[in-house]
Amino acid sequence: MQRIYTLLAVPLLLVLPLYAQHQGHPEGGNQNAVGGGYIPRSGPPAQGTMRQGPATETHPAEPHPDNHSFRDQEGHPEAPHVHQNGEWVGHDWGRNDPRFHLDHPWEHGHFEGGFGPRFVWRLGGGGPSRFWFGGYYFSVASFDLGYCGDWNWNDDDVVIYDDPDHVGWYLAYNVRLGVYVHVLYLGR
Repeated sequence: MQRIYTLLAVPLLLVLPLYAQHQGHPEGGNQNAVGGGYIPRSGPPAQGTMRQGPATETHPAEPHPDNHSFRDQEGHPEAPHVHQNGEWVGHDWGRNDPRFHLDHPWEHGHFEGGFGPRFVWRLGGGGPSRFWFGGYYFSVASFDLGYCGDWNWNDDDVVIYDDPDHVGWYLAYNVRLGVYVHVLYLGR
């Protein structure tokens, strides 16, 4: 009898992981789903010319609306996120926001660990004010702190992208949650 149970259990153990991989990702599935292991092929497209400095008459600052919502669909997070079709939700609203101005961009050097989907980094500890992976240290922008409260700073996977619109900033994309925040590189 024990042998029959074993013979029945083995195929189940082999099939369950395959079934779990496809949950929420049916063939031709929801292209606007968020998170669940999806990694964007590239960072957000540039919304305009990268610029550094205060707002001018030709480039007025966009006010940061305190009630700005990133939840573009039912079930999506209230944070900047990426759809599984590669659409970066929320990156275009703050292009000229003066909060992105840095007096000394790349003060601690440029991150050289690798960008994009080929470089998935496992967070190694810390918290939003200082976190690390692979010997590299980062800090979440103060204005994005509310978007990373559910990150696991000791175990989540992140992918770093260059921010094409904000000089000196990078984007840390959380693979599990499908959300991203602006981060500063603090060095090695």
